[in-house]
Amino acid sequence: MQPDLRWQKCGEFADIVYEKAEGIARVTINRPHRRNAFTPDTVAELLKAFGDARDDATIGVVLLRGANPQHDGKFAFCAGGDQKIRGDKKGGYMGKDGVPRLNVLDLQRLIRSMPKVVIALVAGFAIGGGHVLHVICDLTIAADNAIFGQVGPKMGSFDGGFGSSYLARMVGQKKAREIWFLCRQYNAQEALAMGLVNKIFPADQLAASTYAYVRDLVDNVSPRSMAVIKRQQYDAPFQTLAENTRQANVEMARSFASDDFREGVAHFMEKRTPQFKGV
Repeated sequence: MQPDLRWQKCGEFADIVYEKAEGIARVTINRPHRRNAFTPDTVAELLKAFGDARDDATIGVVLLRGANPQHDGKFAFCAGGDQKIRGDKKGGYMGKDGVPRLNVLDLQRLIRSMPKVVIALVAGFAIGGGHVLHVICDLTIAADNAIFGQVGPKMGSFDGGFGSSYLARMVGQKKAREIWFLCRQYNAQEALAMGLVNKIFPADQLAASTYAYVRDLVDNVSPRSMAVIKRQQYDAPFQTLAENTRQANVEMARSFASDDFREGVAHFMEKRTPQFKGV
């Protein structure tokens, strides 16, 4: 399948672009000026798009990607939560309405539970919360310029649900702890070797190669079978992870009142070494 499909734009959004073509939905995080970092408003739009794709019987596969290229030439799938709007002592990231939210956890649960195959197309950085988003997708197709990694503990933050527990089931306990504790970055080949991604394609061929890959799913695989397989994988093994995510939501909201949280934001903005105190 060629990448020049006749994509039909679905709805008007500020932070994302939502399109459909030939049984495929494509969701693009469209904040390249912030390396596609998300805000509560971005996530609300993502929830709306994924909810529509879930309920559309003509859609079998959903693609999630970031708008590229960056204005500075640096590609990004998603750099996680936008640190510029991270609330202080308010339990979340601040949306335009001034209400603090952690609604990305709702998006994670939707992607894991929806009866459609969700594929992350990662070009450039998939970091922090953006790394979690690709992890929870069913498949990940990476460009050869992809970079993966976590920054949570360096920012006084964490992910106690899908982003850590499910990651450990994917790459093993030792590697998952390395990813979270050391906050190192890994290139596409390293990610492939540890089982973080399914395929790697040259960056300039990512679209064409992925669409050919997806065509097999849309044309030759029973949607009902895929839905049942995904439901069975989610309903039983992931009930504990879903509960972990709920608890993580509570703990993360509490952490926004901590000194380490404020220091995490401050050192990032001031571009200096953090001085965490463990409180």
